[in-house]
Amino acid sequence: MKVLQKDRVDQIIYQSDLVSRDLSWLKFNDRVLDQSYKASRTIFEKLKFLAISASNLDEFFMIRVGSLYNYLDYDKERVDYSGLREEPFKTKLMLECQEFHKKQHDHFQNTLLPGLKEFGFILSNVKNLLPEEQEYLKEYYQKAVYPMLTPMVYDGYHTFPILMNKLLIFGVVTISPGDKKDNRKLSFVQIPSNIPRFFEIEREDLVIYVPIEEIIREHVVALFRNVDIESINLFRITRNGDFTLEESEDMDTNFLEEVKRKLNARKTGRVVRIEVEEGYSKWMMNLLKERWQIQDDSIFKIERASMFDFNGLWEVIGNKRFKDKIPAVPNPVPPLSYPEAGTEDIFQVLKHKDVLLHHPYNNISPILDLLEKASEDPNVMAIKMTIYRLAKGSRITNALLKAVENGKHVSVLFEVKARFDEENNIREAQKLQKAGCFVIYGVSNLKTHTKLLLIVKKDENRVIRYVHLGSGNYNEETSRLYTDIGLLTTNEILANDVSEFFNVITGHSMPATYQNLLTAPRDMRNQLIQFIEDEASHAREGLPCGIFIKVNSLEDSETIYALYRASQSGVPIKLIVRGICCLRPGRPGLSENIQVLSIVGDFLEHSRIYHFHNIGKSRTYVGSADMMVRSFDRRLESLFRIDSPFLEKQLMNILAYNLKDNVNTYIMQEDGTYEIKLPVEGEEEFNIHQKFFELDTGIIENVKLI
Repeated sequence: MKVLQKDRVDQIIYQSDLVSRDLSWLKFNDRVLDQSYKASRTIFEKLKFLAISASNLDEFFMIRVGSLYNYLDYDKERVDYSGLREEPFKTKLMLECQEFHKKQHDHFQNTLLPGLKEFGFILSNVKNLLPEEQEYLKEYYQKAVYPMLTPMVYDGYHTFPILMNKLLIFGVVTISPGDKKDNRKLSFVQIPSNIPRFFEIEREDLVIYVPIEEIIREHVVALFRNVDIESINLFRITRNGDFTLEESEDMDTNFLEEVKRKLNARKTGRVVRIEVEEGYSKWMMNLLKERWQIQDDSIFKIERASMFDFNGLWEVIGNKRFKDKIPAVPNPVPPLSYPEAGTEDIFQVLKHKDVLLHHPYNNISPILDLLEKASEDPNVMAIKMTIYRLAKGSRITNALLKAVENGKHVSVLFEVKARFDEENNIREAQKLQKAGCFVIYGVSNLKTHTKLLLIVKKDENRVIRYVHLGSGNYNEETSRLYTDIGLLTTNEILANDVSEFFNVITGHSMPATYQNLLTAPRDMRNQLIQFIEDEASHAREGLPCGIFIKVNSLEDSETIYALYRASQSGVPIKLIVRGICCLRPGRPGLSENIQVLSIVGDFLEHSRIYHFHNIGKSRTYVGSADMMVRSFDRRLESLFRIDSPFLEKQLMNILAYNLKDNVNTYIMQEDGTYEIKLPVEGEEEFNIHQKFFELDTGIIENVKLI
């Protein structure tokens, strides 16, 4: 196969009108890592963002690189948005990953590690400990660690063992006395995940963290008696975690078993990355490369002075002794549309007005209160809900169980294909099903990503439907970390739309139309493109126009080209895209009128808002859908329209604040890179992750986008 030169590859990528999804994601993770460089952050925040970037990269290899190998391994054709085929694209992608990996470790080793001591802790190997500390550690190893270790030899008499995804592993090359070197044997010692990542030693006012691998390394010789150890090599593998559930005509009986089977397959998926400490045995690596059919560009070297698996830093960050040194998150404030939150009956409030929640600035409590009251209210007849990700020990599950106990009809569409939450979702769903709840385990080959809650309640001589629609999961934990939007309402138009949508996703119904709901995979893409084209038409007629969109990811090419056409017609377009963005802004003749911003900071930006000026008769939608192929074609999604003038102004203000931010914002360039947005001379810092705690109605009433 012809190998493309790097300059030619870069030229092909730049000439494309679209940015590669995977290369764009790496730029996003670079913005996450950039938070760890900020002088304004504490050492614990810096370690946190380094750990997040490492977790992100693990998932990227498991899913995106894993997906790429699905094409490579089975000779399936794939042309990336960059214009590159599978092999040259993999070469480019691995080069970018190698550079990012090096940046992570250089930052940790040269910037963060040397400065830990002034904050009261250090990382140390065993040899740097005092003699009495080494004895203490030896006792810990013999009693708590040694019994957990199981050496597994691979030779002509033993099959190759199953090495687990993302565990630290020692590869030990040994030779029996008198044997020739070509009779080497390779043994593996996996470090179980339930052993603490660090052993803590207190020395006066200093906490010493000794990594578990250094403890085992110091004593691993004891596992190999009467043989010569040629080399001890620490490594870690990442396996392909991408799978697609096969369609089944008998979904009810086979579906859960299919999910469980695929989950087990993740444990033995093909290896897509090896991280290994420098100085490793070439004999061992050649064996592993041949075994796993992996090339040198997928081998990531780590210096002994650095650290394996930055995910382990959470053990340091979460240490209670450092709790006071981590900046506290401000307490949530009452929603502007519901200032009396917690003091009035939520059912009575919603009969008279809609409530807009903006998390984490507003608490998730109104939703939980509504559900918990509904579970015990004798006049509530039915509760219907979609669930994508739940918190551990969720109040949601408890409320639904209580509702079933109290004789209410409860139906829940549980998405058991929510990536990496499958096992928890299956467990929670089965708990509800055993209690008598009507549980639907997903819909055919679609993921149910929409966030909907419907409560049906008798009220005197009528029935009122209480509805919640949102952009985020019904999850108490993430609601404190993710920015999301939710609407609580008794609006009959939305209630009818939601009722119809539940009939579609739990039964076999195809409504003619929804009034205030855009749904996927039915017609969301087409309707959004129509809104974009309407703005383009207004621009050509010289009328006021504008498009303002906030999403997590923008990847759907049909929508992107519609935005390009609108830009060429003169429509001013402002896009706030946290993560993947495959659109090129500011390209002459294509997208001069498009600006793309990305906000990365204390909270994970997760809300989606679509605002179209429409000659002053604005259209504003909120919901769970990003502008991605998977959102439009392979997921059950919904966007809901906000009609209330005050609530719509709140959403416009969220967009306006995002555009004004100069602390957490990065500006996307035409070539797909990003530049930090800084306050201009004389301008004060504007940090939306603080400013949203300080809102008042006066600010909302005076908001303007155009």
